Amino acid sequence: MARLDVLENFHGILFPGHLHTQESLQRALEFPFQDTDVLIVSYPKSGTTWMQEILTLITSKGDPYLSQTVPNWTRAPWLEQHYCAAVLEASSTTPRVITTHLPHHLLGPTLQGSKAKVIYVSRNPKDVVVSFYHFHKMAKFLPDAGSFPEFLNQFLEGTLTFGSWFDHIKDWTSQTAASDNMLHITYEEMSLDLPGTIKRVSSLLQCPLVEEEVNSCVKHCSFSNMKTNRMVNYTLIPEEIMDHSKGSFMRKGKIGDWKNMFTEEQNRYLRSVLKAKMQGCNLEFVWEEQDEEETQ
Repeated sequence: MARLDVLENFHGILFPGHLHTQESLQRALEFPFQDTDVLIVSYPKSGTTWMQEILTLITSKGDPYLSQTVPNWTRAPWLEQHYCAAVLEASSTTPRVITTHLPHHLLGPTLQGSKAKVIYVSRNPKDVVVSFYHFHKMAKFLPDAGSFPEFLNQFLEGTLTFGSWFDHIKDWTSQTAASDNMLHITYEEMSLDLPGTIKRVSSLLQCPLVEEEVNSCVKHCSFSNMKTNRMVNYTLIPEEIMDHSKGSFMRKGKIGDWKNMFTEEQNRYLRSVLKAKMQGCNLEFVWEEQDEEETQ
């Protein structure tokens, strides 16, 4: 299923047609969640792949066999992509781990009444937009990125594929704060305290790990390990779909890489838009490794 130049407009949000169809997107909104399911939710380039690895290793008690032999999109398929139903049908794994980039206003009603565990993964918006920009350059199923200033404007306007980052993070995190079945984990937490993140997630899943198992999880889902793991780094994807000569899927994994792209003017502009659009939202962002958290 190539459809590399196709975009699907679904409820006013654009999705790349390579793996999304109107039918698969609609099926996602009617998905019968099981109480044992674990759902990873994120805006693109926020740490999704990292959380997929963390969950694989936690549920395997630190054993890296699955993460080294089964592609991550099979271990934790995307709910809204066309192949999801077939993958889940063929799997007997419990709990089922499912991934989605859908916003809460679309998927929230489907989750109502379910006891499925939800892990929302977020990242500071400056690093998100830089990572997404570089991903557009190599992913042939995404529209041309244009210049970084053009891309940044689209991001701030919410007109990129997958919609508005601001709406996505505000709506989902307002839910995680009010539910025992939901957990909000940041990319920065994973980067700065991976053992602590693993313990928080294992507690949500009621899957206790001994210290040796935690250490094994940490070792096998470190950024350097994931970068060389073909089941994770997307080098299994053919060049005509993802041009690996234009960059690597797992690029740097650093907090604060935005400083290599943003001008002072762009930085001020993003901060002003962030302040306006996140009014009433008390999220804190870590902008670089040495930063104190800053409340919006």
